Amino acid sequence: HIPQGPVCTNLGLKPGQRLTVKGKIAPNAKSFVMNLGKDATLLGLHFNPRFDAHGDVNTIVCNSKKVEEWGAEHREAVFPFQKGGTAEITFGVNQNDVTVHLPGHQFTFPNRLNLSVFDYFDTQGDFTLQSLSWE
Repeated sequence: HIPQGPVCTNLGLKPGQRLTVKGKIAPNAKSFVMNLGKDATLLGLHFNPRFDAHGDVNTIVCNSKKVEEWGAEHREAVFPFQKGGTAEITFGVNQNDVTVHLPGHQFTFPNRLNLSVFDYFDTQGDFTLQSLSWE
């Protein structure tokens, strides 16, 4: 069973805005997830750092989801997370992609669903949300 964190449903994030997420990673973490999209069925960015899950070790896996249909997985080899540590991640919404800012690293993920606004955010897994801010 994957623990479900808070769910936000009316963020109204538009291109040029950023969402910053802070929280704690469980000491025995296997993986955690942050979803950003229009709603729970249309996810523009499924962000999934895996310490040891689904055959991946210390890998960030990103994807998009349209109803029940997942896109192609995108993997980042940089893994700045530690079990039992804290995490601060900023998602910058652009016209054609989302920039993910991690400690000492950033990458972009395409806006495959062409979402003009990101209203939905949730966290799941071995992560406790401590603060959420956007600008």
